[in-house]
Amino acid sequence: MIKKSFLLLIKLYQIFISPYLGNNCRFYPSCSNYAIQAIEKHGVILGIKMSIIRVLRCNPWGGSGVDMVRDKDVKN
Repeated sequence: MIKKSFLLLIKLYQIFISPYLGNNCRFYPSCSNYAIQAIEKHGVILGIKMSIIRVLRCNPWGGSGVDMVRDKDVKN
């Protein structure tokens, strides 16, 4: 239930807010799509943590390019 609620909030952001902000994300997939994938793959708590870190990296000094959500079994 909580997972679906967070996913719904992100979808609502994508539909109602994101179109007015423009395409500004430096990464692929976009930060909101990354958040959806992270929550679906890793659950709400870790997915939100990963999403926050990703948004903080989305700045002129934080890099850019393809940054996919890693699988659960991949270790750094």
